[in-house]
Amino acid sequence: MTASMPSAADAPLSAGTESDVCDAPVFVDEYFRKKPKKHGREWKVVTAPCHLTPIADTHAHLDMLSDPALALARAGAHDVRFVEAMVDPLSEAGAAAFDQLPAWQHQAELYTRQMSTRICGQGWHPAPKVRIAVGVHPHEAKAWDARTRAEMLRLLHDERVSALGEIGLDYHYDHSPREVQRSVFAEQVQMAATAGLPTILHVREAFDDAFAIMEEIGFSDAGVLLHCYTSDEREIGRWVEAGCFVAFGGAFTFKKLESIRQAAALVPRDRLLLETDAPFMTPEPLRGTECEPAHVIWTAQRLVDYLLPQASPEERQELLERTYRNALGLLDREPTSWQRAEHA
Repeated sequence: MTASMPSAADAPLSAGTESDVCDAPVFVDEYFRKKPKKHGREWKVVTAPCHLTPIADTHAHLDMLSDPALALARAGAHDVRFVEAMVDPLSEAGAAAFDQLPAWQHQAELYTRQMSTRICGQGWHPAPKVRIAVGVHPHEAKAWDARTRAEMLRLLHDERVSALGEIGLDYHYDHSPREVQRSVFAEQVQMAATAGLPTILHVREAFDDAFAIMEEIGFSDAGVLLHCYTSDEREIGRWVEAGCFVAFGGAFTFKKLESIRQAAALVPRDRLLLETDAPFMTPEPLRGTECEPAHVIWTAQRLVDYLLPQASPEERQELLERTYRNALGLLDREPTSWQRAEHA
């Protein structure tokens, strides 16, 4: 099913005007728009899929978005009911989500009152629930020290935190020395085990080393999520066998990346997840615009089209409901005993 298109009579509200085709205007509404073609100026509305079931975005960098509150409101309008927000204490934004999340959520509720109720059926859709994952990204591993370790432990005790991540290895960019990446990764995996929290992994061109570290320390009973999977069906086997959850983002929709879709077919349905990695990896057909949590509905559409091409609407809906329950089961659990002990 698809959402209705706006008419001239109900033109969308805009918080600004377009001054340059290279800069997106700010539309305070629930619609998706394609970036204008070269020399064009019109941001055309694209009809959005409507799944009639809640969707979860298991990985978003809210602090990197141009307007986190507006992005949350738009996500809610499209029935994205859960978002896992990443916080890296060593990034430029730091722990912005901790300090600013309440304000973003409050403003998001205000934005929803400026949006129509035509998306995904009648009725008001609240902004999604947000939980937090805390972890030092491999890019930042070189700055890890005792102070960072202490700050990590402090943030992990916040009961809004539901996972430790994203952590791992990135041998594509090598922003931190590889031996440092491995050491910091291993320490954080152990930290997750101590806290009883799931682990969210970032692995790029480093699968052998990452898997070896996980095997040595042990795959957490709380769960391990391989985020933004972009490798092929050959690699995914050992991670699935080890019991990992696997999340697919906007890259799943890219026409040339058939290997990712083939890998998704090998993931058990009870460990299959969706994400955006916002503001990165914007899915088709919206590439060229800032990715945001609401865009997860496009990846969801491509996922059911690929995995269930001949299925009934009920079967397709059931698959998406399964991914939503998977997300909540992994990332929206009660605080751990380790977290509660801090407040006892």
